[in-house]
Amino acid sequence: MELAIDDVLKSVQDERLLDISYKVLSGDRINEEEALYLFESNELTALGMLAEYINRKRHGMNAYFIVNRQINPTNVCVYQCDFCAFGVKKSDPKAYEMSMEEILKKVEETYLAGGREIHMVGGIPAHWEYERYVSLVREIKKHFPEIVIKAWTAIEIHHMAKISKKNYREVLEELKEAGLEALPGGGAEIFSERARAIISPNKANAQEYLEVHRTAHKLGIPTNATMLYGHVETLSERVEHMAKLREIQDDTGGFQVFIPLAYWPEGTRLGGRRTSSVDDLKTIAVSRIFLDNFEHIKAYWITLGEKLTQVALNFGADDVDGTIEEEKIVHSAGTRSAYGHSVDKLVSLIKKAGKVPTERDTFYNVKRVYS
Repeated sequence: MELAIDDVLKSVQDERLLDISYKVLSGDRINEEEALYLFESNELTALGMLAEYINRKRHGMNAYFIVNRQINPTNVCVYQCDFCAFGVKKSDPKAYEMSMEEILKKVEETYLAGGREIHMVGGIPAHWEYERYVSLVREIKKHFPEIVIKAWTAIEIHHMAKISKKNYREVLEELKEAGLEALPGGGAEIFSERARAIISPNKANAQEYLEVHRTAHKLGIPTNATMLYGHVETLSERVEHMAKLREIQDDTGGFQVFIPLAYWPEGTRLGGRRTSSVDDLKTIAVSRIFLDNFEHIKAYWITLGEKLTQVALNFGADDVDGTIEEEKIVHSAGTRSAYGHSVDKLVSLIKKAGKVPTERDTFYNVKRVYS
């Protein structure tokens, strides 16, 4: 069910927002200044309707999810970023490192339950050798060839290149040969050098993150993209972040989905406050409007919570992620969302949002529609 253009325009009160709306509805690209104006606007309903108009033109009433599992092999991390409550030192009582057997057992549980994607990311231990990252991918693929492995953020790829003295292309080629089929989007945080110097000064910078993804795209490896918001960044820095992603997508077309990640402060050294629901919905809507070359926008239910995810599905988002099973990273920072959901729960969540639950695979091929 498409939204009528007249209904969208009738919801707009501000003259400049109306001009931007005409531009969007005509299929023209908005610029960074106009995107910033959308963020600063108080017309939340109009913004949501504009974003949802675009979403329904692309995806109708479908809202996607996947049967998957997230595996975080270790929380030991050399970087100790102030915004993160997950990574700890090896000496910390909370530190853990999963064995190959433990990881394969979790993959087996997922496979037997019908899952066909493993999303694997974690801390970056100083003592792990390069081969360990490659062998984890190789062994999972060897034992479960039907499982799609989406693993290792650009930050982890950068670290592998550094410790192996290989370049990004060589690392990604070896991982692809081992069975890697997609990259997650984590580690982007915010591309602003000013903000990055505060929240994560020691890890790969924005240019390095983007180069990993650009290289992956050239090798035929699709990737996701994220933005962590709600900490120390400004609204203009959010727009700058999305603009850099849009530029690469124009060049490569290799990004599958954009995922705005709301910052959770509990347990972090950075501290701060949780973003408001209004800010969350604005970020979803602006990303749908501004990122005109991204096919999918995700309302990540882990960070948004179930109820706000349902609203976001009517503010331009078309995907909620998946069953996940046991996410640990955001939970370390205080989210009250469940660690995972059953298929029935996700189907119910999407239906109650007024959308059609559509099960997908990693590459957004439709597996089943729950009418």
